[in-house]
Amino acid sequence: MNQHSGPLSAATPQERPSRAEDVYVQLKRDVGEFRLVPGDRFTENEVCERLGVSRTPVRQALVRLQQEGYVEVLFRSGWRVLPFDFDKFEQLYDLRMVLESTAAQRLCSDAPVCGSQVDRSRLNELASIWLVAPEERSTDGVLVSQLDEAFHCSLVEAAGNAELTRVHRDITDRIRIIRRLDFTQASRITATYEEHAQILQAILSKRVDQACMLLRAHIGSSQAEVRKITLHQVHIARDRSVMAPST
Repeated sequence: MNQHSGPLSAATPQERPSRAEDVYVQLKRDVGEFRLVPGDRFTENEVCERLGVSRTPVRQALVRLQQEGYVEVLFRSGWRVLPFDFDKFEQLYDLRMVLESTAAQRLCSDAPVCGSQVDRSRLNELASIWLVAPEERSTDGVLVSQLDEAFHCSLVEAAGNAELTRVHRDITDRIRIIRRLDFTQASRITATYEEHAQILQAILSKRVDQACMLLRAHIGSSQAEVRKITLHQVHIARDRSVMAPST
């Protein structure tokens, strides 16, 4: 098992109500940042030693990750990171497209829906990031991946529907690992800046049909890139993660 992650910091029960939650978060981060990739095998004892915790919270965290489809238990031989379920990712992208199109429709409307109010300040914040000159754009794939996720989450949050936001964040969390692989090419980074700018300009101008069309095309392009992802790309991403300095 990869040893890139260090032990969890010690804390009293009052400071940390659930050590299992800490282990869960760390292991999920290891998968999301490619320190653990599909097919990797490990034992509970290895996790205990690496994170400096007892076996009980490790088992609790792994069972939770198993329920979420990240890992599986192997009879008498530990655990294994599950392969990507690309059919599930396709379905999540389809649902994401519906949710974000709904948010765009609300953002282009002046009338509040069910008492909720559109948050225009969020749109102005996004404009300061995405409506910039080419020389001001970031070329860091990891950073742009994070900014991309924040862009889409902010659009949905700005629409003012708490349940829409909650469901969208759950989808965002589940596709994050695949989404990050979409930003390993400079062409995808450039396209993201240009497409986000077009989407934002359409929303700010309240051109609802154009905004929804651009959003669907943008998400569809990302969805198409997901179909091209190979296990080789995942292992390359893991090698880069291992070589990167710890934070």
